Amino acid sequence: MSTMTLSEEAQDRLADVVELQPTKNAELGERWGMESGSEVHQFLENELGDYYFRDDNSLIRATSEAAELVDVEPGIESDPDTEGAPSRIRVPELHAQIVQVLAGPDDRSESVVSVLHSLREAFDIDPEAEDVRSSLQSLRRKDVVEVEYRTVPTFRLAVDPDDLEVSVSE
Repeated sequence: MSTMTLSEEAQDRLADVVELQPTKNAELGERWGMESGSEVHQFLENELGDYYFRDDNSLIRATSEAAELVDVEPGIESDPDTEGAPSRIRVPELHAQIVQVLAGPDDRSESVVSVLHSLREAFDIDPEAEDVRSSLQSLRRKDVVEVEYRTVPTFRLAVDPDDLEVSVSE
């Protein structure tokens, strides 16, 4: 595989892919200030084609070469002792706050609105419900949160919070 020379912008964006993986066009588009998923796809194909792939769920992941090239901590690290569940994640602050307030693996799962109320109480913040929902979905893609469909989708941690090290990116 030939090593492409990446512009500074491409290197920064590759670092985002490494950090946010597994991720989607929309999440990258938001980070990069792009209007559409096709804009994100075009950038990935044209600038980062050798350094990313889509997994079985069509989520965007960085190649191992990409992680070495940009020297960024991957967004997720798994502990061989815990099946599938990560032991360490690097996430935006809202994600980290959600991990702190969300129902544990043995508790009844909770709705987006319930999580929103917990965040307001615990951190004196007032995020948009849509931001909470997308953060929960991002954590679900990282296997940290599981979803249970009742009348509305409800969420709880898929891992014991004591077994998870969360650091805030940015």
